[in-house]
Amino acid sequence: MEIELKYRIPTTEIAEEIWKDKMFFHLEEEGSREEMCFDAKYYDTEDWALSNEEMAYRVRKEGSNWVASLKWKGHTEGALHVREELNVPVADSTPDPGVFHGSEIGVHLEEVIAGRPLICQIETKYHRRRFRIDTGDGLYELSIDDGWIITPYGQERILEVELELFSGETEELEKLGASICEKYGLEKEEISKYARGLELINKGR
Repeated sequence: MEIELKYRIPTTEIAEEIWKDKMFFHLEEEGSREEMCFDAKYYDTEDWALSNEEMAYRVRKEGSNWVASLKWKGHTEGALHVREELNVPVADSTPDPGVFHGSEIGVHLEEVIAGRPLICQIETKYHRRRFRIDTGDGLYELSIDDGWIITPYGQERILEVELELFSGETEELEKLGASICEKYGLEKEEISKYARGLELINKGR
């Protein structure tokens, strides 16, 4: 399961301030700070069978590695995003639903697709800066993403901070998120990058 907070950042200057802020320095896991480029492709059938089932199938290049992800049963409460997630390392961006076949949801995925070809409907390209926060009670990852959501009907800017729960309690996650949100006057991001892409498509049709 993936549990994370998302906030929109108003300017690149504020994004830089968050990255350099010392508010978490005493909790930062040594050696965890890194930067990399992400290129994510979201696949679906031509008639959006997966989206209609509230499923998202993504293949993302993370630095030099490719990871296929399946997400489902998601819900959002303000900035808090919770959803089931399954990740599998893969060789490249070629869609292959069979990589999830060993799981119940993977079997359902193939049933929904029903042998139809998958096409890239939405793409996101962004630069991510991240580090982990270890409070002693929980482990979290703070990420700053700067890039674009790309669809056949237009593009939209990505400039957001995510705070993901690796271990610990959601209550502490929300306290950490509130401290960033209040300090920088951030706006709660109530929809995912993929959902924002769907909105672009629906508006452009």
